Amino acid sequence: QVQLVESGGGLVQAGGSLRLSCAASGRTFSNYAMGWSRQAPGKEREFVAAISWSGATTKHANSVKGRFTISRDNAKNTVYLQMNSLKPEDTAVYYCAAKQYTFYYDRNDYDYWGQGTQVTVSS
Repeated sequence: QVQLVESGGGLVQAGGSLRLSCAASGRTFSNYAMGWSRQAPGKEREFVAAISWSGATTKHANSVKGRFTISRDNAKNTVYLQMNSLKPEDTAVYYCAAKQYTFYYDRNDYDYWGQGTQVTVSS
């Protein structure tokens, strides 16, 4: 298994930026497709972004496309979510996730999840 620990969440004003980090440990990081999802109170968990093993292939949800960028650094066992132009509707708990034995995975049923980090965007 892998363990995922998110960091970088916090409170930011609308229009601001945050960079979330997800540090992975355990099995070889590069063997996992990685993603970010989020869940707001009372809402279903929502796919945000995904990235392939190599980082060459990415996908971003339409709601964040052009504002958020997923990336990974396999040498550091870390995946990032750069969030720019944040909106109040981006407020959610953001979860890092891993899908094993998959080159690229852009759905929401991942194998492993981090504990989440809260992102709150004020008006």
